[in-house]
Amino acid sequence: MSIITKFPIGQYVDGNKSWLRIIDSRLKLLILAIFLISPIWAGPFWRLSLMISLIFITFVSALPRRIWWRSFILLFALSLLVGFLSIMATSNISTLESPFRDPNELKVFLDNRSSWNIFEIPSYQFGFFHFGPFNVSRKAFEIGIKTSTLIFTVVHSVNLVLLTTLKEDMVWALSWFLNPLRKLGIPLDRLLFQLLLALRFIPLVQEELQNILKSISVRSINYRKLGLKKSFKVLLGLIERLFINILLRVEQGAESLLSKGSLEFTIRRFKYSDKQDKNTVLANLFSLIFLCLAIFLRKQYGSI
Repeated sequence: MSIITKFPIGQYVDGNKSWLRIIDSRLKLLILAIFLISPIWAGPFWRLSLMISLIFITFVSALPRRIWWRSFILLFALSLLVGFLSIMATSNISTLESPFRDPNELKVFLDNRSSWNIFEIPSYQFGFFHFGPFNVSRKAFEIGIKTSTLIFTVVHSVNLVLLTTLKEDMVWALSWFLNPLRKLGIPLDRLLFQLLLALRFIPLVQEELQNILKSISVRSINYRKLGLKKSFKVLLGLIERLFINILLRVEQGAESLLSKGSLEFTIRRFKYSDKQDKNTVLANLFSLIFLCLAIFLRKQYGSI
C-alpha cells in the first residue's frame, strides 16, 4: 500500500473541482486562523460547533472522496479515543456534592435534585470481586470534548488547506500579511523560502516512512520471540534510520541549491493574476461572510 497515494496528508492534489481551490489564499489563512486560534479559552459548545462546521465543509467541498476519507476516519477515531481516555482519566473526582465541603459555605443555592455528574455507577459486588463507585462528572466530560475536538479541528483544518492550496500561494499570502515587517529589516524572503522548502518536504517524509514500513514487512520480524526490550530497541533503530534518511535528503537538497551558485528568491512572482471569474468572486464573498460570522459568534457564544 502506498501511503502517498492512499493517505495524501499535507499534499496538494491537482485536478479536483472543489470550490475550496478557487478561494483566495489570504482568506484561507484567516479562516484557518479561526479554526486554530478561536478554540483557545473557548467552551465545549464552541469547539463542537467548529468540529461540526469543519465536517460539513468537508462533505460539501466536492473534493474526491478517495483523497480525504481514509485520513478523515483515522483522525476521527483517534480523536474519539483521546477524548474517551481523557474522560476516564479525569472522572471519579470529588464534586460539590462531596461531604468534605458544604456548598452553602459559598452561599450557592443548589437544588438537591440536580447532580453534577453525567452518570453514576454505584458500588457493586460480583462474586468475589467488588467494584467501587464510579461517576463521570461534567468537568471530565468537558475535558474529553475539548481534547478530542481540538485534535480533530487542528489537524483536519490544516489538511484541508494543504489539499486545496498550492504551497506557493500560501507563501505569497503569508508574505502579504507580513509585508510591513520588511521595514524593520527582517529577511522575509529567506524565512518564507525556508517555509516553502519545509512544505515541499512533506511528501519526502511520507516516502521515507513508507520505505521503512516496507522494509519491516519484508523482513517479517517476529516481535513475540524478541520480547519487549528487543522490540523497543528495534523500534528505536527504525526511528533513527528514518531521521538519518530524512537528513540525508536535506543534505542532498542543500547541495543541489549551493551548486547553482547565487540563488534569487522573490515572493512577487507568486502574485495572483487580477482576472477572476464569477465563481471565484462568489466563493471569496461567501468565505468573507463566513469569516465575519465566525468572529461574531465566537465573541457572543464562544466564551468558557
